Amino acid sequence: MAAAVDPERSEWDVIVLGGAAAGENAAQYASQFSGLSSVLVESGLLGGECSYWACMPSKALLRPVEVVDAAEHTAGVSAQLDPAAVLARRDRVINGLDDASQVKWALGAGIDVVRGYGRLAGERVMAVDRPDGSVTTLRARHAVVIDTGSCPAVPDLPGLRAALPWTSRDVTTMREVPRRVVVLGGGVVACEAATWLRGLGAEVTVVHRGDRLLSRNEPFAGEFVGEALRHGGVTLLFSRGVFRVERDGVRNTGEGLVHGGEVSVTLDDGSVLVADELVVATGRTPNTDDIGLETVGLPAGGYLDVDDHQGVRGVPGDWLYAIGDVCGRALLTHMGKYQARIAGEVIAARAAGAGDLPSAAAGHLGLPQVVFTNPEVGSAGLTERQAREAGVDVEVVEYDLAALAGTWVMRSGYRGRAKLVIDRAEDVVVGATFVGAGIADLVHSATTAIVGRVPLSTLWHVVPSYPTPSEIWLRLLETLRAHRQAAAREG
Repeated sequence: MAAAVDPERSEWDVIVLGGAAAGENAAQYASQFSGLSSVLVESGLLGGECSYWACMPSKALLRPVEVVDAAEHTAGVSAQLDPAAVLARRDRVINGLDDASQVKWALGAGIDVVRGYGRLAGERVMAVDRPDGSVTTLRARHAVVIDTGSCPAVPDLPGLRAALPWTSRDVTTMREVPRRVVVLGGGVVACEAATWLRGLGAEVTVVHRGDRLLSRNEPFAGEFVGEALRHGGVTLLFSRGVFRVERDGVRNTGEGLVHGGEVSVTLDDGSVLVADELVVATGRTPNTDDIGLETVGLPAGGYLDVDDHQGVRGVPGDWLYAIGDVCGRALLTHMGKYQARIAGEVIAARAAGAGDLPSAAAGHLGLPQVVFTNPEVGSAGLTERQAREAGVDVEVVEYDLAALAGTWVMRSGYRGRAKLVIDRAEDVVVGATFVGAGIADLVHSATTAIVGRVPLSTLWHVVPSYPTPSEIWLRLLETLRAHRQAAAREG
């Protein structure tokens, strides 16, 4: 698609490098009420990773698996999964990798779009390599926002990169379901991919260097997910590393297609796994190597250090901002969009000469996340370990989600658990974790309690609807009250 802007124009109030979801928000919030002009510079698809290769396609693949599983645990209901239809629906969700609707939204919101690969070329200056081979110089009157995101990290292991393994982009946009798949990693992407691959009929083996899944969550989260994966037929190999990868007939067939012949994965214990495709889900790296950071006095590569206004530290003048994955605060789309809203409002406020500036500090206390495995894992704030490491006077309480009427009527054989991490001195919740089917919506209430620092005495009067999983809040508070009363009697 041609550039959606006057080709002669070269100056805006705000330039956003990267048109992913966060970048779109930054441009919108900087300009919607301020009268400032903004432009998105994007070499790929407007909407970015989340819209086409991450959040949206992965949930489109996971939802049918969840529905079939729910049917299996509900008497009188049956469901069958059609892999071809699932992939077709995924394609509709990601608009066939066409960003025309995203461009239409941007233009309708008064945001210009310039197609091309942008790099900083000095203070408030950007050079853009255009699709026709020309180079255009753009200038920002007020601010530049960096939203170039991150990409999958493929470890430099013998034969791994040469084998052209799948990354998250391939496994979310796959055009065929491989019969046998080895997944490297034990984090969110690995667990979610293993869930939908197995649900679509693949034989799946997960190889993880750690001793448990989802190591950044409370330990019981990984235990529940691991147990469910095993029950579904996934093989889990913990504390194993890759020694060598070999593949015959390697060929770049395109994104989401099997990249050659059989893959042999030799592990560090000498065992060999043979599969039709290998998925690498071992982390991500920020896209900051080639965006001109050296022209403004910053080293190329690595995460950009930002303050609570999302301003990049080490660059004077309050004109350079970073949001989303590149700043490393939280590699989550919704947090990137939150940072974008803060950055956009800060830019508009500074342009108007306002003194009070919005801060992203409070929002990062909540840090909500849902892992859409089966069961789901929802979390907000700190884990118990993180809270103790931060010096919090920690008190914890846990409860079996299966003991609720709301989960009992939801499905037979329900399994799950909930945990609150409490700052004893302040008597507020600083962390929460929920594991079980249908718990995603519990995360927002936890985030509200954490960010709002709602006293437990007030939460006691927040009455949950019956019978729903939200009753877990009452049971947790009752259990905590009983623990405290018992401790008082013993004391």
